Amino acid sequence: MDLSGIYAAREFVWWYNGHPDCRNLAPDLKSSDTAVIIGQGNVALDVARILLRPTSELATTDISCHALAALSESSIRKVYLVGRRGAAQAAFTAKELREVLRIKDLSVGIRQADLSKTPVDEEELKNNRIKRRIHELLSKAATPATSECNPGQKELHFVFFRKPDRFLESDCRSGHVGGLRMERTILKEDVGSGKQIAVGTGLFEEMECGLVLKSVGYKSIPVAGLPFDHRKGPAIPGIVPNVQGRVLSEASEDALVEKGLYVCGWLKRGPTGIIATNLYCAEETVASISEDVERGVVTSRSGLSKSGREGLLQLLDSRNVKIVPFGGWEKIESEEKRRGSLKNKPREKLTSWEDLLEVATK
Repeated sequence: MDLSGIYAAREFVWWYNGHPDCRNLAPDLKSSDTAVIIGQGNVALDVARILLRPTSELATTDISCHALAALSESSIRKVYLVGRRGAAQAAFTAKELREVLRIKDLSVGIRQADLSKTPVDEEELKNNRIKRRIHELLSKAATPATSECNPGQKELHFVFFRKPDRFLESDCRSGHVGGLRMERTILKEDVGSGKQIAVGTGLFEEMECGLVLKSVGYKSIPVAGLPFDHRKGPAIPGIVPNVQGRVLSEASEDALVEKGLYVCGWLKRGPTGIIATNLYCAEETVASISEDVERGVVTSRSGLSKSGREGLLQLLDSRNVKIVPFGGWEKIESEEKRRGSLKNKPREKLTSWEDLLEVATK
C-alpha cells in the first residue's frame, strides 16, 4: 500500500474534477500502459472512462486543465476493472456502463466463463431488473477471446471472481508498484443476508501494472458521543441507528429517540445511491427536524437573540467562522463559465482555495 503509483479513486476523481485539495496529486500516467482499478462500482467506471476516453472529447467538458494536460500525455492503453464477485453482482448502473461502452475504438474483454450464470445468479437477476440489464450489456459488449485489438485501440477488461492479495513492487523502479497478486474466488450464499459473498479459493495469479486505483467502497466510522451500529455484513455497513433521520439511542427495535440529534447521508443509510439519493435522504431528515421544531420537541439552546437564518449567521460570527454566501458562489460560477467560454468548455474550474475565495469576495 505504501508503493508509489497507488491512489484512492476518490483522490483521482477530485484531481480531474479540479478539487483544490487534490490539484497537485500528479498521478503517474506515463510509466506503464496498464492501469488496474480495484472495484466495480460507478466510481470505478468513471475513472476508467476518464483514462480511456479520447482527450479530444474530454477537452470540451469541464475537466480541470491540469488533468487534461496530463491525460493528453498518458501512456495508459489497458484498464482492468477487478471485482470479487461475478457479472451478475456488478455494482454499477446501466447508464454509467453504457457511457463507458460507447467510447470510440474501445475493445472490451470479458472471460466468457465469467458471464455464465448459476441457478442462484438466475434467481438474483430475475428479481433485479437493473442488474439483469447490466448483465445483458456486458454480454453484448464482450469481445471474443480470439479477436485481436487494432493498432492504437484501447482496452477495457472486466475481471470477475478475483480479489487483491498484495501489491507487487516494480523490478525496474524501486518503491513503485509493478503488479497485483490476486486470489481467485467463488460465490457462497451468506445465510445472514441471503446474498452471495466471495470466498477465496487459495489459487493465485499475478497481473503487471504501473497504476492502481482503489475503488473498494466505504464504511462510516463512529462519531464521538453518538450510538453506532458496528455489525458487519452487506445489509449493515456501519450506520448511526435512526428512524427517518432521528437518531436512536441504540440499534434495536425498542430504542428511544435521542432528542435533538439527527443524521443524513451515508452515515444514515450506508454507502448506497447517487447524488439524487442523497437529496431525498436529506429532505427526509430536514422534514423530521421541521416537524420536531413545530411540535416544540426541539428548541434553540444557543442563547442567541435571533432565530432562523439570522441566528445561524450570528452563531457563525460568534465562532469566527468565515462563510461564502450564495452571492459569492454565483461569482465563482460566473467566472468559471467566462473562462470556459474562451476554451470552448462549459467552464474552466478554479482549482485553488485562494483563487476561489478571491473571486467570491470581489
